[in-house]
Amino acid sequence: MAGLFIALEGPDGSGKSTITRLLGEYFKEKDMDYLVTREPGGTMIGEEIRRLILDTENTEMGPETEALLYAASRGQHVHEKIRPALKEGKIVLCDRFILSSLAYQGVGRGLGIKEVKAINDFAIQDVYPDLILFFHIDPELTLKRKTHRMGGDRLEKEGSDFHRKVYDGYMELIKMYPKNIRIIDASKSISDVLAQSIEEIEKVLISKEG
Repeated sequence: MAGLFIALEGPDGSGKSTITRLLGEYFKEKDMDYLVTREPGGTMIGEEIRRLILDTENTEMGPETEALLYAASRGQHVHEKIRPALKEGKIVLCDRFILSSLAYQGVGRGLGIKEVKAINDFAIQDVYPDLILFFHIDPELTLKRKTHRMGGDRLEKEGSDFHRKVYDGYMELIKMYPKNIRIIDASKSISDVLAQSIEEIEKVLISKEG
């Protein structure tokens, strides 16, 4: 595939969505062909699954069901949008991808990294990000800000203990899969975080051209 697949990862409220949007604007200014998308979601089917997963009314959803729904949304996303865009040579910017499932369901829900990776490997059929930008910031601080402002979805309302587990999961995963993960200091200003992100992306673009 000739395109470039970039995933943005991090705790809830870490600024991923804002930076994803700003990176889209940056690529537009540079006249680059790109796709901005998100997970869960990104497709009509995926957005329906997103609604099910994040609905605060679905309190009886089991961890296994949650993990399988995320994988199903991701499989459709890859099939319908991500793989075709990469084949067309586009830059794909995705707000969350497989690393989120490994952290949230694998560690946060206690299902196991290996187990959650297996169902996702089946779903995505060898389509992995070329670059993962991890937004490093205290998850409790960002979660309090987000839930205070927006109320929070089903996962955001799980509480600080759950989100601390997820954060610790991310730290473990960064050690396990360091090759294409770059740490972004998300405690800085938006302009600084954007500059850090662009710098890492341009390094990859240069290496691909070489």
